[in-house]
Amino acid sequence: QVPLVESGGGLVQAGGSLRLSCVASGRAFSMYHLGWHRQAPGKERELVARIGPGGITYYADSVKGRFTISRDNAKNTVYLQMNSLKPEDTAVYYCAARRSGQLRYDYWGQGTQVAVSS
Repeated sequence: QVPLVESGGGLVQAGGSLRLSCVASGRAFSMYHLGWHRQAPGKERELVARIGPGGITYYADSVKGRFTISRDNAKNTVYLQMNSLKPEDTAVYYCAARRSGQLRYDYWGQGTQVAVSS
């Protein structure tokens, strides 16, 4: 099991910034692929950003240039720095983890709410 706990969500005005954190209690954090996902009301869950064990990253087009994913293996933590926030970024954000060679994210956090006002 890899329990994940997100934090850092909140209410922010358009153009503002937030940093989300996700702390894992697993024993082998450094070998996991980590992803940030979000789900807005009435919409499907979507992958926002991911980072692999070697630091290779991916971003959805909608957040590219505004969001940055990073990890600190010594702290068992993955971050999502969100800048220039837009109202359409409003969603519940979830972190997730998977092992190399697995197709699905098997471990999920409880989610943290991000609300961006216009």
